[in-house]
Amino acid sequence: MTQIPAGIPHLNTTVHGSGPGILLAHGAGGSIEGNYLPVLPALAEGHTVVAPDYPGSGDTPRATEPLTLDGLADAIVAEATRAGLETFTLIGYSLGTLVSVRAATRHPERVRGLVLTAGLAKADNRTRASLDLWGKLLGDGDMYSFARFNALTAFGEDFLNGVPESEMPAFFELITSGVPAGAAEQAAVVGRSDTRAELAGVSVPTLVVATLQDTLVSPAHSRYLAEHIPGAEYAEIDAGHVVMAERPGEWEKLMLDFLRRHGL
Repeated sequence: MTQIPAGIPHLNTTVHGSGPGILLAHGAGGSIEGNYLPVLPALAEGHTVVAPDYPGSGDTPRATEPLTLDGLADAIVAEATRAGLETFTLIGYSLGTLVSVRAATRHPERVRGLVLTAGLAKADNRTRASLDLWGKLLGDGDMYSFARFNALTAFGEDFLNGVPESEMPAFFELITSGVPAGAAEQAAVVGRSDTRAELAGVSVPTLVVATLQDTLVSPAHSRYLAEHIPGAEYAEIDAGHVVMAERPGEWEKLMLDFLRRHGL
């Protein structure tokens, strides 16, 4: 049985539906509810969906030691084991794409497929600068600036400009209310992780979904993943990083079609 690394608490995990296994890996500064709630019912219609929150997200306590990519990968796989899943498809979003690839490397006998959305193999200068600023604003408690910076980087231009001006104060408040306690620690994992050397060894069906208006994690990162994972399928959604808020229906359809075609 996969052991949860020292310093990482048992992840608060919900299990939905029945059928072939799906294991979810959410993004930094997110949660299962924040990243997957719009698509969770459809995924659970024909699957057993195991949905763990990282340390500091949802009802999972913060870690007592610095988070690592290996630690997060092992922790979510341990939750799949606790839920009775022998094998599963990993669906990763943002940081969750790094976690998913690392889990597929460390536990290849468990992983049947990968769906990687708005992801990356290694942060570039632009992403690291955004993460550094994220961490500073959160550390300073400057939620006013954090909300506005997050809006600029997380949402696509079309979506953000579509919010009525009178509703922007409430929109910023919604952003700040959803920031989990472990956001900065999770973001730091993105900044120091690198799965480039592992991509060629991925041998399961893989779907890579690029978010074309993404200014936090450039769609070039998704193209890199698709080019370096053997046989990977590639799709695009005209949205910013927070695809589940902007285009949940398109995202859901891409994932369900992929799962059906590969019998996952």
